[in-house]
Amino acid sequence: MAEAVAVEGPAEQVPAGDGGRSGRRRMALTTMIAASAVLYTAYSLMRLRAFRVGSYDLVIFDQAIRSYSRFEWPVAIVKGVHNEFGPEFSILGDHFSPILVLLAPLYWIHDGPETLLVAQAVLLALAIVPIWRFTERRLGARAAYLAAGAYALSWPIAEAIAFDFHEVAFVPLLSALMVERHDAGRRGQAAVAAFVLLLVKEDMGLLLTGFGLYLLTRYETRPRRLRDLLPRGDRRAGLAYAVVGLAATWASSRMIIPAFGGDDDYYWAYGSLGPDLPHAAVHALTHPWDVVAVLGTPPQKVLTMALVVLPLLLLPLASPLTLTALPLLAERMLNSRFSNWWEPHYHYNAFIIAVLVLAAVDGAVRLRGRIPALRRAPSALPAAAILAAMIVCVPFFAYRHLADPALWARNDRARAASAAAARIPDGALVEAANGVGPALTDRARVMLWDGHSRGAPWVVAYVGRLEFPFASAADQRRRVAELEAAGYREVFRRDGYIVLHRTSGTRGP
Repeated sequence: MAEAVAVEGPAEQVPAGDGGRSGRRRMALTTMIAASAVLYTAYSLMRLRAFRVGSYDLVIFDQAIRSYSRFEWPVAIVKGVHNEFGPEFSILGDHFSPILVLLAPLYWIHDGPETLLVAQAVLLALAIVPIWRFTERRLGARAAYLAAGAYALSWPIAEAIAFDFHEVAFVPLLSALMVERHDAGRRGQAAVAAFVLLLVKEDMGLLLTGFGLYLLTRYETRPRRLRDLLPRGDRRAGLAYAVVGLAATWASSRMIIPAFGGDDDYYWAYGSLGPDLPHAAVHALTHPWDVVAVLGTPPQKVLTMALVVLPLLLLPLASPLTLTALPLLAERMLNSRFSNWWEPHYHYNAFIIAVLVLAAVDGAVRLRGRIPALRRAPSALPAAAILAAMIVCVPFFAYRHLADPALWARNDRARAASAAAARIPDGALVEAANGVGPALTDRARVMLWDGHSRGAPWVVAYVGRLEFPFASAADQRRRVAELEAAGYREVFRRDGYIVLHRTSGTRGP
């Protein structure tokens, strides 16, 4: 069955006599965006103040964007030294994310990780606009506010905020703009959003590929004449998105990242299917049941995929728009190496949540058109139910920490961490425990304290409990003993935090 999208006119067009209502809607939408940005900002900054953020990854991005702000390559010593790439390693050799340069001017105003957290909060909140517009065209303004609220309170966004800062901050806004602008008939604007997405991360081409697959479903594919085999309309656009997305992902991963000193196999995680992409693709085509087995191993993958769609009441499954998210989701779930990729925590699910909210709205509209009983229900009911489901999820994910008093007022551990950081002089080279690095990065050269000595004159260690990247707290204590045996002198100790200093024989990258 052929499908076409009805567009009543430009999305910005306001009917005569409707100026007052439009003004109230803009005010309500602005209030929702501002409230969301304030929530995200407050939560992020409280986590920073409570020493609940980490050098890996917040300091990595902070160092890189500070380099950009000085008109230098985005060098992050934390990433380069810890991962053995060298102290001059550019993060463009890790992930192709040149869009981060847009944040550099903000460092001329405030040079520190707080800037990144605020910028991320605003970017994530701005995705409310295209989600509102898309929903309003289909289900009306009330449903649009509810759907936008469901996105704003969604657990993938909460988990992204709770994992410091990442390039994902740009994705909900850009992906929602790509879908919404194309839906509104603004194909050029959609293409611009899609192009900018390619500058966010090397695998964002997979989102474009998925969007192209969605567009290819929108017209009849059985040709009446031989010339109808050529793509046309949305089929032509769909083919272009799919091809450009795949080509961009391949070029970014296999050519651009190695050109910046990275390893094109560094993130290869599909060893259960093959040693490289050609072998894995052949294996997947010839042994499809192995692909199904990988998708369910371990079972945590199934749980995460369920958690993505269940709060959306499974409505994305009724919309072909969900195809947009599938390639990016498959990239994570077919991996058998990085367990954090398939967890519901971290920031990875925020890459697809905006598109899935739009797919849920589209799915609700499709079901209303097919089921007479649903047509008699209020048009805002599906969005209201999704918002209710997202609210139910709140206590089970990152926002549950808002009930922790230690997030609002520093406890003894946080005060000890602050005191330890204060012992490091400005401009010093320091190996800092993961949780202390963000407190030092705006005034010192920070490396990650790990199992290898980097020769820095200052070390801030933590032995109170397990700290990334160590395997156990016992390993951390052994590392401190090794440093003391190598000539470091303890100058501070409190609540598990230890500051070590050595004046002779030190070196650094």
